[in-house]
Amino acid sequence: MQAPIVFHLRQDEEFIPLISLLKATNLVETGSEAQDAVSSGQVQRNGIIELRKRAKIRSGETIEYNHQIINII
Repeated sequence: MQAPIVFHLRQDEEFIPLISLLKATNLVETGSEAQDAVSSGQVQRNGIIELRKRAKIRSGETIEYNHQIINII
């Protein structure tokens, strides 16, 4: 497993939609690829499979996709 990615939310943001997070961290190239990853159960949120494409990911949460961990700050 690779070193975790640390993703910082912007000062004025409370959350980032899950598919936007996957794109912002360059783990997928397109929104379509992000949607497919989520809908096929490949993404975990805090250790539980997340199937909602627009799930609001907030500070303190952990996302795992394709053996890569993303820590949200």
